[in-house]
Amino acid sequence: MSDWWTYSLSDFLLFSPSTYFRLFALYNAAIWPAHLLAVALGAGMLAVLARPAARWQVRLVCVLLALVWLWVAWGYLLTRYATINWAASYLAVTFVVQAGLFLVMGMMVRQGGFVHSATGRRRLGLGLVGFALFVYPFIPLMTGRSISQAEVFAIAPDPTVLATLGMVLMEPRTH
Repeated sequence: MSDWWTYSLSDFLLFSPSTYFRLFALYNAAIWPAHLLAVALGAGMLAVLARPAARWQVRLVCVLLALVWLWVAWGYLLTRYATINWAASYLAVTFVVQAGLFLVMGMMVRQGGFVHSATGRRRLGLGLVGFALFVYPFIPLMTGRSISQAEVFAIAPDPTVLATLGMVLMEPRTH
């Protein structure tokens, strides 16, 4: 019973960092060249939100976000990440719920679309989306890992959540 003092926090990890990064390398190899489409999709959504947009454009972005979140739930969390983390299926359920919320949000867009002003919140949102789309995928190179382990918007959960948060921050409040 006295052995429990010898444990460190790393002893409680479900998997090693190298296992996690190898999972991304295998996942990226399996779905390549979807990465190019994903970044183009994110840039297109950003372009719609960066300028005054009609209601149908905002609805389109909401539907696309819902599809992206559904893809990450199934394509990564359930089929890949669940192999090394027992909680991945629960996380996938939250992604599906979020996808549903985006569909509801899209239906609730008011008339006339968005008229934007340069607020700090919008600039922060733009920065988050830009970081998630154009910097986050290159973090492996900055840390001495292979680009094959890149995490890309609409393919991996972390940059998808960051870009989504940025897009939500860019949406002006209508109430």
